[in-house]
Amino acid sequence: MQSILTPMLMLVAWTLVMWLWMYATRLPAMSKAAVDPQDAAHPGSLDALPSEVRRIADNYNHLHEQPTIFYALVVYCHLAGITDDTTVMLAWGYVGARILHSLVQATFNKVLYRFLLFVTGTALLIAITARALLVL
Repeated sequence: MQSILTPMLMLVAWTLVMWLWMYATRLPAMSKAAVDPQDAAHPGSLDALPSEVRRIADNYNHLHEQPTIFYALVVYCHLAGITDDTTVMLAWGYVGARILHSLVQATFNKVLYRFLLFVTGTALLIAITARALLVL
């Protein structure tokens, strides 16, 4: 049986990939737009950057929001011994939904597709939580 912690590690790795992608696009865009790096200390100062650059950073920020619930839930499941194949598959499903969400947002950014992927990920979190509650 695969570890319940492996999907968590994969989402951490994906978040770092998005961090690299964010700065690989943001720094050249800031230079091209003549944005002083110190100006980034103020909210909205990077609004001058093109949408295709900003949405990657938006996604990086999103990967620090709902996934925190996923991380806590995975650690709980690991400690409580709720590591059956179904729970691990649900965790991988969540990671897949988040990666797809990132790719949609960072590329063509169709909000309806992002929303459907977000709802899918949330449903998977609910399913993992329900399984954990049933074990109580």
